[in-house]
Amino acid sequence: MLKVSQLYIYPVKSLAGISLNSAMVTDRGFKYDRRWMLIDKNNRFISQREHAAMALLVPNISEKYLTISAPDNTLISIPITPENQKFIDVIIWDDTCLAQLVGQTFDDWFSKQLGQDVRLVFMPDETQRFTDTQYTEPGHVTSFSDAYPFMMIGQASLDDLNARLDEPLPVNRFRPNIVFTGGRPYLEDTMDSITINNINFRGVKLCARCNVVTIDQQKATSAKEPTRTLAGYRAKNKKIYFGQNLVHYGTGTIAVGDEICLLTEHFEDRFIV
Repeated sequence: MLKVSQLYIYPVKSLAGISLNSAMVTDRGFKYDRRWMLIDKNNRFISQREHAAMALLVPNISEKYLTISAPDNTLISIPITPENQKFIDVIIWDDTCLAQLVGQTFDDWFSKQLGQDVRLVFMPDETQRFTDTQYTEPGHVTSFSDAYPFMMIGQASLDDLNARLDEPLPVNRFRPNIVFTGGRPYLEDTMDSITINNINFRGVKLCARCNVVTIDQQKATSAKEPTRTLAGYRAKNKKIYFGQNLVHYGTGTIAVGDEICLLTEHFEDRFIV
């Protein structure tokens, strides 16, 4: 039996995540997932790819505030609903979309923590950022994620990888939204259609991994693993894959312990171990 074992959201893109027992599925992914983002002076997103220290900024979320704590033991509380009514176009990969500036106080705090001028922005409900129609039907939206609303990893896949490593790695290296137990390693590769608590999901694209998987999320230090090992058996077309991107149909809530019903598998154009 396949079951949801862990759920995560990442309220501010590329900062640390929050583990949840249950999560609300909205039109663009889990509630609060990547609704905030840090941008540089060119209004382009920044991430751990260039700023590993972002991993050390830890969020906590309540009904009214998103609180971020830093290694220097300072913290800042950000209103869930931004008070600033200034909007700008921001760039995330090849997309440009409208975002809401959160406020100078927050910009200053993050700039101090990261040692460069950055601004914090929020994605309002009115912004519709669409997924790539090369892989999904028209109409699917996402937040400030790299490309899709959800990323799923099987615990069996992580266990298989860790058996190949000298030192096992936690799942937070891969920043999934959904982790599941049961099934064979890399079952997520071939997942075409699944349901969780009456919400339908579809696997649309294997997740190509960047250097973030080499960053220790507790220390913000990097090494050669797991990229070196993954390159030996998970490489295709000069990219390394681990995990599956999903889109969804419908809204609701899913929880740790929910059964995952695998409806169909799709073996064409998939990386198969």
